[in-house]
Amino acid sequence: MKNPDTERPRPGPAILRTALRRNVGAMIAGTVLMGLYQAAETAFPIALGLIVEHTMQDRSLGSLAISIGSLAVIITTVSLSWRFGMRVLQKANTTEAHRWRVRVAACGLQPVARDVDLKSGEILTIATEDADQTADIIEVVPLLISSLVAVAVAAVALSLADLRLGLLVIVGTVAILSVLAVMSKRIGASTQEQQARVARAGAKVADLIIGLRPLHGFGGNHAAFGSYRRVSTDAKRQAITVARVNGVYAGTALALNAVLAAAVSLTAGWLAFEGRITIGELVMAVGLAQFIMEPLKMFSEMPKYVMIARASAERMALVLTARPVTTPGPERPEPGGELEVDGVRHGTLQGAKFTVTAGEFVAIAAYQPRAAADLAAVLAVNVAPHAYEGVVRVGGREIADLSIESVREHLLVNPYDGEIFAGTLRTNIDPSGTGRAIEAAVEASMLTDVVALHRAGLDYPIRDRGANLSGGQRQRLSLARALAADAEVLVLHDPTTAVDAVTEQLIARNVAKLRRGRTTLVLTSSPALLDAADRVLVLDEGVITAEDTHRNLLAGDEAYCRAVAR
Repeated sequence: MKNPDTERPRPGPAILRTALRRNVGAMIAGTVLMGLYQAAETAFPIALGLIVEHTMQDRSLGSLAISIGSLAVIITTVSLSWRFGMRVLQKANTTEAHRWRVRVAACGLQPVARDVDLKSGEILTIATEDADQTADIIEVVPLLISSLVAVAVAAVALSLADLRLGLLVIVGTVAILSVLAVMSKRIGASTQEQQARVARAGAKVADLIIGLRPLHGFGGNHAAFGSYRRVSTDAKRQAITVARVNGVYAGTALALNAVLAAAVSLTAGWLAFEGRITIGELVMAVGLAQFIMEPLKMFSEMPKYVMIARASAERMALVLTARPVTTPGPERPEPGGELEVDGVRHGTLQGAKFTVTAGEFVAIAAYQPRAAADLAAVLAVNVAPHAYEGVVRVGGREIADLSIESVREHLLVNPYDGEIFAGTLRTNIDPSGTGRAIEAAVEASMLTDVVALHRAGLDYPIRDRGANLSGGQRQRLSLARALAADAEVLVLHDPTTAVDAVTEQLIARNVAKLRRGRTTLVLTSSPALLDAADRVLVLDEGVITAEDTHRNLLAGDEAYCRAVAR
């Protein structure tokens, strides 16, 4: 397959730059509004100082009314600028997080597209938490600039009263940020490690949920839970470490901000005592010393969020920059539905070779279950074409030359453990909502009893992984979804292992009838499905060793009879 992901590799910093570049307009608007908010908040103590200064001098009701009106304007500006500024920034943040979630999910869902040493649970964490934390950079920059505006306005106002007060604010702010910038690096490293451990724990619990029934079957559940407990404990310890580092950071930031505010207040008091500033300027200085703590707090927290966003972006880069395992080609299969496997060697397959002609219903009886699983993986393109010897052709074209999209449109491989999603029976059978062949698929898969059992019918709610269905019901639901897709070439892997013999017989007959004229390949040991097939291929020791109808093989092949007779 020849068409790799054409986007350039994106290391962490490049991901952050892309996020910033895509949201320049929203960030400019947010910066202006948040800067207005911080300027208005800083103007409040300045206005109070001026009010005290001039009201005491004029002692007039007119000056008092103007002062009250000015305060009302400032308060209104504070309220509206914050409301609309945060609305703009959070909308951009949410949209950008959605873009990265979709991007990571697309990489994770693309079959054999990327060689990345991450489990599905880890990719899920990256596509959710890390995408959200990376998008936070969009809010960080405007808030950082707006906080700087507040500090600058306060420094200028205090400098007008006395240059030493303004210099104290500037020097103190630089010192605080220098200390916190060093501490924020520790937070970034700790957070990245915590995210990795949480992702590993999520992957482990996902594996446990999938394999819970088999684990109970052979008594391995306690050992598996012990393994998860160890992984979860590691994640907990790292989370405690991150919380401790964050606590030290927050405490240090608060203490340094308080020290600066106290220093400004004490210096202003001393200057007022010396008669170098007026009472109004003293009120302004003390008020600014209190108000400046909020922008300073916000300002000092920004390096931490920058480091967290960078750590998350680096984790996303693990998926987005992973080299493609295979590069899909641009071609499409020829219409008709022929499927050819020519000398494939992979896993237990040792040169398997057969052809399913267009419109034919063929069954493969694999004496070794692993061989059936390996063949299904190759046909589903879960194994890169260059990872095995031989050739698979779909519609006369080598699968290595086809795009993934065209393979998916033409060839559907339904695994024996098909996933069931939270939703309804209808949305599980017809995820795309096209409404094609639902009723026929329900009847062919013998799912009619499940539909009839509930008043809601096809709209009966299904829990995640089909938790409120039996094993047989889940299998029939998965089969119904595969049949409803009406693919030109359909491959079914053990579609009836969880149903009783009578139901299996009916399903075999129904599938053969529904798929008449369409190419169908079934990997199974079910006598009913083998009997319904036009011909049966025997897969033994990785190669096709026999070919005939089910009944002829039963009559003339003793090994076949022992393998499939029930």
